[in-house]
Amino acid sequence: MGKSLMQALVTSAQRPAASLTEWVGKPIRLSDGGFWSSYFGSQSSSGKTVNVDNAMRLSTVWACVRIISMSVAGLPLNIYRRKADGSRETARDFPLYDVVHTSPNEDTTAFHFWQAVVASMLLWGNAYCEIHRSAGRVIAIDFLLPGRVNPETDDNGRLRYWYSPKKGPRREILRKDMLHIPAFTLDGKIGLSAIRYGADVFGSAMSADDAANSTFKNGMMPTVAFKMDRVLNPEQRTDFREYAKTISGAMNAGKSPVLEYGITPEAIGINPADAQLLESRGHSVEEICRWFGVPAWMVMKTDKGSNWGTGLEQQQLAFLTYCIMSYTAPIEQCVEKKLLTAVDRITYYAEYSLEAFLRADSAGRAAYYATMTQNGNMTRGEVRRKENLPSKPGDDILTVQSNLVPLDQLGKQSESQSFRAALMNWLSAEPLKE
Repeated sequence: MGKSLMQALVTSAQRPAASLTEWVGKPIRLSDGGFWSSYFGSQSSSGKTVNVDNAMRLSTVWACVRIISMSVAGLPLNIYRRKADGSRETARDFPLYDVVHTSPNEDTTAFHFWQAVVASMLLWGNAYCEIHRSAGRVIAIDFLLPGRVNPETDDNGRLRYWYSPKKGPRREILRKDMLHIPAFTLDGKIGLSAIRYGADVFGSAMSADDAANSTFKNGMMPTVAFKMDRVLNPEQRTDFREYAKTISGAMNAGKSPVLEYGITPEAIGINPADAQLLESRGHSVEEICRWFGVPAWMVMKTDKGSNWGTGLEQQQLAFLTYCIMSYTAPIEQCVEKKLLTAVDRITYYAEYSLEAFLRADSAGRAAYYATMTQNGNMTRGEVRRKENLPSKPGDDILTVQSNLVPLDQLGKQSESQSFRAALMNWLSAEPLKE
């Protein structure tokens, strides 16, 4: 076996399963490790072959990937400029701002672009984007399907990226032109795929779905065997099997079979209640949620122990802290590392605006603004701009509450307060008569 073929097979074994639909209409070579990884997938202990395509047919996987990817994509990714006084400002005039915040390329909006990036991190463990520059500045980034990217290690242990487009030959993308964002990783270079490592969990969920579908197909009836007191010839056996089909299945549920002399029905197998089919499917939902770090109630898995009110609010904060931020943080750092130069990083940096989660909570948003303005941390003008309201004269002045008096000053008045009180008394007094 040649060295290139061996290297391709080793690489395919290290990479997560891709999607077979990405290879439709394209010639397949022995060196196309991505296709063979997609074709064979990961074999689970339940006998099911698990890859991205059939895993996404599980409703829990679909819900988890949709919730996380759309939550991250809905957060604004901004470029900020550090100021000399230690504060910061949004760098709207910086060329990279429009690329990451509004329009990554001519075909995709920022929301759909980052949604695809996060979905790739969830399913394949890695996201790949090709960087396009002009005059040394990033002008566009194109999302690449992970199944078409083959990362290989050179003799020095550094990654090289090979991309197989839908049309045209396989080509190498230079490391400086590749925005590679790994998810959870053990070596700091290649992310691990939940689909591959959780193949047993996903395969068990698929087997439970198949068993449930088979049960409904048979009209909720267990498998029945017919015992006879004689030996049938092949023609009689075929005729009886055809007859059995006419009175079995969900469409024929309720029909009464006619059993002739010498035929005794016997139920075989385990009925769904004894097999705890519903409990197994519910457990699979919790197991899949555990792989993606999503609370079960977010995929509509509720029970008597579900928390609402304050408990639900704390779970939302936990979801933001332990799940969402585990994807926003690597995206921020990879954007800074690959899309900003070393000189740019002294002044500029990328950061998600997590306050966007407050949009759905008007009470929480109002409390946040009130605290920030009353403590002098934010002006009313900044609040109005965040709410897309027009500015007002004098609304960019920091204000604080002044009703807190030191204990040693209780009962005392300052000179200005005394003068103001005397002036108000004089103005309110009755005018003197001539």
